[in-house]
Amino acid sequence: MLILTCPYCGVNAEETELHPGGEAHLARVGPDGTDEDFESYLFDRKNAKGVHFERWRHAYGCGKWFLAARCTATLQVFGTYRAQTPHPPADIVDAIRKARPDWTPDWTPAEGTAE
Repeated sequence: MLILTCPYCGVNAEETELHPGGEAHLARVGPDGTDEDFESYLFDRKNAKGVHFERWRHAYGCGKWFLAARCTATLQVFGTYRAQTPHPPADIVDAIRKARPDWTPDWTPAEGTAE
Protein backbone atom coordinates (compact mmCIF):
# COMPACT_ATOMS: atom_id res chain seq x y z
CA MET A 1 0.00 0.00 0.00
CA LEU A 2 1.19 3.49 -0.83
CA ILE A 3 1.76 5.68 2.25
CA LEU A 4 2.42 9.41 1.84
CA THR A 5 3.17 11.99 4.53
CA CYS A 6 1.02 15.10 4.30
CA PRO A 7 3.43 18.07 4.45
CA TYR A 8 0.75 20.26 6.03
CA CYS A 9 -0.52 18.17 8.96
CA GLY A 10 2.34 15.64 9.15
CA VAL A 11 0.08 12.56 9.06
CA ASN A 12 1.36 9.39 7.37
CA ALA A 13 -1.72 8.67 5.27
CA GLU A 14 -2.53 5.46 3.40
CA GLU A 15 -3.66 5.87 -0.19
CA THR A 16 -7.25 5.15 0.89
CA GLU A 17 -7.19 8.46 2.84
CA LEU A 18 -5.91 10.37 -0.19
CA HIS A 19 -7.31 11.44 -3.54
CA PRO A 20 -4.97 11.42 -6.58
CA GLY A 21 -4.86 14.52 -8.74
CA GLY A 22 -2.62 13.51 -11.63
CA GLU A 23 0.72 14.82 -12.78
CA ALA A 24 2.29 17.71 -10.88
CA HIS A 25 4.00 20.84 -12.20
CA LEU A 26 1.83 21.31 -15.29
CA ALA A 27 2.04 24.72 -16.93
CA ARG A 28 -1.47 26.15 -17.10
CA VAL A 29 -2.68 27.73 -20.35
CA GLY A 30 -3.90 31.30 -20.07
CA PRO A 31 -6.47 33.16 -22.18
CA ASP A 32 -3.83 33.98 -24.82
CA GLY A 33 -3.03 30.29 -25.39
CA THR A 34 -3.80 28.58 -28.69
CA ASP A 35 -6.16 25.65 -29.13
CA GLU A 36 -3.11 23.42 -29.56
CA ASP A 37 -1.64 24.70 -26.27
CA PHE A 38 -4.90 23.98 -24.45
CA GLU A 39 -5.21 20.53 -26.03
CA SER A 40 -1.65 19.73 -24.98
CA TYR A 41 -2.37 20.93 -21.41
CA LEU A 42 -5.46 18.72 -21.18
CA PHE A 43 -4.16 15.52 -22.74
CA ASP A 44 -0.35 15.35 -22.95
CA ARG A 45 1.24 13.66 -19.95
CA LYS A 46 4.71 12.20 -19.44
CA ASN A 47 3.40 8.89 -18.03
CA ALA A 48 6.98 7.78 -17.47
CA LYS A 49 8.05 4.56 -15.84
CA GLY A 50 10.28 5.62 -12.96
CA VAL A 51 10.50 8.94 -11.13
CA HIS A 52 7.19 10.79 -11.27
CA PHE A 53 5.76 13.90 -9.59
CA GLU A 54 2.09 13.77 -8.63
CA ARG A 55 -0.65 15.82 -6.97
CA TRP A 56 -2.51 14.33 -4.02
CA ARG A 57 -5.23 15.63 -1.69
CA HIS A 58 -5.44 14.57 1.93
CA ALA A 59 -9.15 13.86 1.51
CA TYR A 60 -9.82 12.25 4.91
CA GLY A 61 -7.46 14.51 6.82
CA CYS A 62 -6.70 18.21 6.49
CA GLY A 63 -8.15 18.35 2.94
CA LYS A 64 -5.15 20.16 1.43
CA TRP A 65 -3.44 19.42 -1.88
CA PHE A 66 0.24 18.47 -1.85
CA LEU A 67 2.83 17.04 -4.22
CA ALA A 68 4.70 13.74 -4.04
CA ALA A 69 7.78 12.38 -5.76
CA ARG A 70 7.77 8.63 -6.20
CA CYS A 71 8.84 5.82 -8.51
CA THR A 72 5.95 4.41 -10.53
CA ALA A 73 7.74 1.06 -11.00
CA THR A 74 8.58 0.33 -7.35
CA LEU A 75 6.23 2.69 -5.42
CA GLN A 76 9.29 4.05 -3.57
CA VAL A 77 8.37 7.46 -2.15
CA PHE A 78 11.15 10.06 -2.28
CA GLY A 79 9.18 12.69 -0.38
CA THR A 80 6.23 15.03 -0.30
CA TYR A 81 6.08 18.81 -0.40
CA ARG A 82 3.61 21.70 -0.48
CA ALA A 83 1.53 22.22 -3.61
CA GLN A 84 2.65 25.81 -4.20
CA THR A 85 6.27 24.72 -4.75
CA PRO A 86 7.31 25.19 -8.41
CA HIS A 87 9.93 22.40 -8.29
CA PRO A 88 10.79 19.69 -5.78
CA PRO A 89 12.93 20.88 -2.85
CA ALA A 90 16.64 20.04 -2.81
CA ASP A 91 16.26 17.28 -0.18
CA ILE A 92 13.82 15.40 -2.41
CA VAL A 93 16.04 15.84 -5.48
CA ASP A 94 18.94 14.50 -3.39
CA ALA A 95 16.87 11.48 -2.29
CA ILE A 96 15.98 10.74 -5.92
CA ARG A 97 19.60 11.04 -7.05
CA LYS A 98 20.75 8.78 -4.21
CA ALA A 99 18.31 6.04 -5.26
CA ARG A 100 18.54 6.71 -9.03
CA PRO A 101 22.02 8.13 -9.87
CA ASP A 102 21.21 8.24 -13.60
CA TRP A 103 18.10 10.43 -13.09
CA THR A 104 18.18 14.04 -14.27
CA PRO A 105 15.48 16.66 -13.69
CA ASP A 106 13.47 17.78 -16.69
CA TRP A 107 13.24 21.43 -15.63
CA THR A 108 15.65 24.32 -15.83
CA PRO A 109 16.93 25.34 -12.39
CA ALA A 110 15.63 28.73 -11.32
CA GLU A 111 18.13 31.42 -10.40
CA GLY A 112 19.00 31.34 -6.71
CA THR A 113 17.82 27.77 -6.08
CA ALA A 114 19.80 24.68 -5.23
CA GLU A 115 18.45 22.86 -8.25
